[in-house]
Amino acid sequence: MRPTDRKPPMSLTRPHNRVTFNKVPEPTWAFWVIKVLATTVGETAADFLSTTLNLGLTNTTIVMGALLAVALVFQFRSRAYTPALYWVAVVLISVFGTLITDNLTDNLGISLVVTTIVFTIALAATFIVWYARERTLSIHQIDSTSREGFYWLAILFTFALGTVAGDLLAEQLNLGYLASVGVFAAAIGLVAVAHFVFKLNAIAAFWIAYVLTRPLGASLGDLLSQAKADGGLGLGTVGTSAIFLVAIVGLVIYLSVGERRTLRAATGAREARIGQTDTVGAHEE
Repeated sequence: MRPTDRKPPMSLTRPHNRVTFNKVPEPTWAFWVIKVLATTVGETAADFLSTTLNLGLTNTTIVMGALLAVALVFQFRSRAYTPALYWVAVVLISVFGTLITDNLTDNLGISLVVTTIVFTIALAATFIVWYARERTLSIHQIDSTSREGFYWLAILFTFALGTVAGDLLAEQLNLGYLASVGVFAAAIGLVAVAHFVFKLNAIAAFWIAYVLTRPLGASLGDLLSQAKADGGLGLGTVGTSAIFLVAIVGLVIYLSVGERRTLRAATGAREARIGQTDTVGAHEE
């Protein structure tokens, strides 16, 4: 079979919905570590900006919303997964998700129980519409503008839901930050066991764990940053945010280097296959 006889790739068969390479990373150990770090930064950075710097919830939400919009524009315009772009968007959406819930509870006086129910419904509705349109919720197939839009909307709701769930457990139910960290870590462990031992569907396991890492990171952030009198370790929002941001930057650099190596290897293999195909075609002629 000559090269011209082959069917075009899927990216050429859907002209009305730009298809690219998969736009999100594989859920490796580094993915989950950065995710927890990002959720912790989302909690502490929101408190730092709105309280420590006295920007207030409204001004902080506007500023972070604008930054998130810019980050998502670059993310959507990219043709493939780029670690720096992706994780900047995740950190910003983590902060923004925290600010949304803080506005609802602090500025509007809506209870944590109500906001937990609302964000649960919003996330479920996102998944239902996403699946109805795309027939998949897999993060391995975020390869079109439509799927990427659903993905980031789901990510926003997971951060918001995780924030209110963490606050509900640690503060309103008076469980405390340390105990909350233990509860959510144990819950994630149970999801892992359910997937690897009892064969829970991989997509369901991923999204359940993704939601649970948000309150885990938020509780961890509060544990480290809040004053000892309030049940924390007293590191403050500045110190905690700085430590975790440095860790995130280091891991993103590590992933970026690995991504370049993988891309070079894939490009070399693809060029080798093309060369072999051309050689076979020349012999057939």
